[in-house]
This record gives sequence, C-alpha cells and structure tokens, in this order.
Amino acid sequence: CLGRGEENEGNSVSNPFPHLFSTRKIIIIIIINNKTFVLYTFCFQLGQILRSPFMKFVAHAVSFTIFLGLLVVNASDRFEGVKNLPNETITDHPKQIFRVKTTQFSWTELLIMKWVLGMIWSECKEIWEEGPREYVMHLWNLLDFGMLSIFVASFTARFMAFLKATEAQQYVDQYVQDDDLSNVTLPPEIAYFTYARNKWLPSDPQIISEGLYAIAVVLSFSRIAYILPANESFGPLQISLGRTVKDIFKFMVIFIMVFVAFMIGMFNLYSYYLGAKYNPAFTTVEESFKTLFWSIFGLSEVISVVLKYDHKFIENIGYVLYGVYNVTMVVVLLNMLIAMINNSYQEIEEDADVEWKFARAKLWLSYFDEGRTLPAPFNLVPSPKSFYYLIMRIKMCLIKLCKSKAKNCENDLEMGMLNSKLRKVRFQSRARNSENFTVKKAYNKPTRYQKIMKRLIKRYVLKAQVDRENDEVNEGELKEIKQDISSLRYELLEEKSEATGELARLIQQLSDKFGKNLNKDI
Repeated sequence: CLGRGEENEGNSVSNPFPHLFSTRKIIIIIIINNKTFVLYTFCFQLGQILRSPFMKFVAHAVSFTIFLGLLVVNASDRFEGVKNLPNETITDHPKQIFRVKTTQFSWTELLIMKWVLGMIWSECKEIWEEGPREYVMHLWNLLDFGMLSIFVASFTARFMAFLKATEAQQYVDQYVQDDDLSNVTLPPEIAYFTYARNKWLPSDPQIISEGLYAIAVVLSFSRIAYILPANESFGPLQISLGRTVKDIFKFMVIFIMVFVAFMIGMFNLYSYYLGAKYNPAFTTVEESFKTLFWSIFGLSEVISVVLKYDHKFIENIGYVLYGVYNVTMVVVLLNMLIAMINNSYQEIEEDADVEWKFARAKLWLSYFDEGRTLPAPFNLVPSPKSFYYLIMRIKMCLIKLCKSKAKNCENDLEMGMLNSKLRKVRFQSRARNSENFTVKKAYNKPTRYQKIMKRLIKRYVLKAQVDRENDEVNEGELKEIKQDISSLRYELLEEKSEATGELARLIQQLSDKFGKNLNKDI
C-alpha cells in the first residue's frame, strides 16, 4: 500500500495519518487468531538516509573498524603468554585428542569469518558491476582481493585440520575402549593428532593456517590507509606514502638486479668451501641471500668471507666483492632511494591542499555509485530490494520463455497452412512496427538522467563557446589590428613631417627678426 495521498495507477489512496507519514511506506498486515496487526515500516525514508554517500562511508568505516577490533580481540588471550608450551598438551578429558581442542574455532574467529564472507560478497558485486578489467585498475581492489584470498586460504586450512582431528576423535570414540589415551597404542595417523606442537610436521594445515592468518592481519591493518584521505591532517601524509611506495617499486628493479648479481657471484665463490668457513654464509643460495639481505641493515659480520684454510686469493676476492656490495647498496642505492622519497614528499607538500582535496573527492565519489549500501556482514542478509530484483528477473525470464514458446507454436501452425508466407510477412511487419514504436517511444520519452546529462552538456558547450569568444582572437581581428597599426604609423609620420616643417618656419622667422634687430642697432 502507499501511505501518501497520491494517485497510484488511477486509484486515489488517502493518508490516514498525514502528520506521521510524509513519504512512501510499506504496510504489513498480520492476522493472528482473527486479530489484525498493522505494522508501518519506514523503510523508504530509512533507505534514503542509508543510501546517502556520507552514511555509506560512515557505515563502511565503522564496519571495518569493528573488524579490526575483532582481530585484536582474537589475539588478546595470548597477550600475557599462552597457556601451554609447545612441548605440552592440554585436554578437557583423558580420552580427548589434543588437536580437537586446538583446531576449534572461537566466537571471535566465527565473527571474523562472517565479516570476511560479507567483504567477499561485496567484492564479487563490485566485479560484476565494474568488470574485471576496471576492477584490476584500482590498486586498493588488488589489496582487498589478496587480503580476502589469504583469509579464505587460512580458514580453509584450519577447517581441514579440524576435520582430520574430528575423524581421529571419532576413531578413538568408536574403537578405543580405554578411558586414557596414554595407555593405548594408536595407529601412527591417529597418534599424530595427539602430539604436542614441537612434533608437528612443517606442512601441517594448522601451521600453514596460522602463517597465512598473520599475513592477512597485516594486510587488514594496512587497509586503514584507504580512508585516511578523509582527514585533513592524515590525507597529505597518506598521499606522500603512496607516492613513496611507487618510488620504492621503481627502485626495486635496480635493487634486485644488483642483489641477484652479488648473491650468485658470492655463492659461486664460496660454494666449494662448505664446512670450511667460520660461518655458513655464502655456502648455499639461501645463506647467501640471508647474509646479503641483512648486511643492508648492518646485521652481518666481516667474518662471513673468512676461510679456515690459507686461500688468500679467494679471501681477497671475497673482501673486495663484499665491500663493493656494501658501498653500492648502502651508500649509493639507499641514498638514492631516500632522495627520491624526499623529492616526492616535497612535491606533495607544495600542493598539499590541492592533492588532499583531489584524493578526498576521489574517495567520496566511490560512494556515490548505486549499491553497496549495507556494510559487511549485513550485506549477507537479503534486502527487500534484492527480492524485488529477483522477482522482476524471474518475471522477465518467464515472459521471454512464454513468448518463445508462443512463437514456436505459431510457426508450427503456419507450416501447415496455405497462406503461411503472407502471415509470416504480416508478423514480421507487425514486429518491425512494434519495434519502431518502442524505439520512438523511448526517444520521445527520455529519462531523467538523459535530461540532466543533456542540460549539463549544453551548459558546458555554451560556456566553452563564450570562453573561446572572450579569450581567443580570430584571423579577421588580427588583420584589423595590423591595419590599425599601419594607419597609426602613417599618421605619426605625417604629424612628424608637419611638425618638422613648422619648426623650420619658426626658426626662419626667428632668424629674420634677429637679423633685422641687429641691423637697426648697427
């Protein structure tokens, strides 16, 4: 029903409560035990408020803040240390398998999974609306995709470990009669789930899950930088940080080239002296990578190139290569990176206000698009709008299906009739006429969006024409200016010649008068 005093498809609906209802509302009538209950839901007005860009930004920011809070709360029980050491096992009862207790999901982890599912659904809708190519063009989307993928992989590995531990527990409950597992010899594949952490395999799903979860948490907190441009103080700083990240990526090309060259060279030099050095540096590719990487931060020693044998030639070459590497990386390349970062920061600081406002406008415009009204995990709950769209799509599919069936039946009937060709021609002409009518109707009745865009384009074209007329000078005007300048030149030359002649006459008159006076005096 409509709670407005307007006409709807020819029917006038009066508003019984004009002081309460000023916008369209949905009325739900519930009948229980011959008693009628009428519920007025103000979903239209509330939906308009929630669909505003500012409210969408606030809702998504608050949702993401709660998500980060859940990540912190999930780790809060280990702030003061874990309850059991890596070589200890704790169970609720003697017959319980230790891994069943460690792989169980806590309530915070379940909430985190709900938030992750909501963000995945939001990203899927964004990919569907924008397309994969436009989605990949934004770096923040790649960060979100990587973060959510790592979360999914982490929880999947954790769930696999939980399933394996549950299967082991079911085996124990079914086949083990003793109440204490310490007195029972279990199969190796079952006994593995009773071991402490120090005996787990490196490829254990739970260990992989914990490592991926740590990476996902770091990426989650780095996502805060996306909303920093909304603040005047942190916005320019975040823009400078983004520029420096681009500089770092450019620098990484040269860095990797130099690093790989020295890593392979030092490995080739010391790979034959495995066990003949004071430390295993440069004897393997892994040790060569570690030594050169940590030497950038001053965490390696010069003894890394010293041999136990009296091979001075190899040691001298090692000293030279190691010294050249430190000079190249620490003195040259790192200082060049610092200079690039400083240059980017100075460029941002010169136009900090403009850069910040541009980034803020770009952030705001991302919330002007239709959709993504509710943040995660509330977007997982189907909204009335989604039900409406689903019903409309089902209706359109049914209409197309019925039309196709009717068309097939009509074609079958026409095949058995004598005037099938005439009917086919008439049918095609009617279809064309209907299509032309629909096209003309669409052109005759433009939408509100088309009207607004037409006015904006017209305003822009008129303004551009006025600016061009005011600012630009055409060829005719240039010719007129040249003619005016040439005429002014001739006028000045004529005035100059006239002034010169008059001055000569005055001089002649003065000289004549001066001569007459001189003769009288004589």
